[in-house]
Amino acid sequence: MKRLALAFFLGCVPLPAMTAELVMVEQEGCHWCAQWNAEISHIYPNTDEGLRAPLRRVDLRDLPDDIEFTSPPVFTPTFVLVEDSKELGRLEGYVGDEFFWFILRKLLDENDIPAAP
Repeated sequence: MKRLALAFFLGCVPLPAMTAELVMVEQEGCHWCAQWNAEISHIYPNTDEGLRAPLRRVDLRDLPDDIEFTSPPVFTPTFVLVEDSKELGRLEGYVGDEFFWFILRKLLDENDIPAAP
């Protein structure tokens, strides 16, 4: 009986949700990275998008081993949507806040990244 109760309990415990992250690939001296930092970085963590996919910064010349990029990033900034260590999509470059938010929302929605609670 204890095994049955334990199996039932374990079946009812929700598994940890996969968490997405937005990986910003940048490099020192990047003008567009600096513009993104000036316009977006201070508000990003408090936005719905920032709660859905927290920001992680990586250097173009020191890419982490824990992300499976579909191809190596070349341009900075490149914003890579990652879940479970796999790239889901990317936005290369930064041409302004309206385009950034539009494309990021589209990436999040297309990949069913849930809204923050």
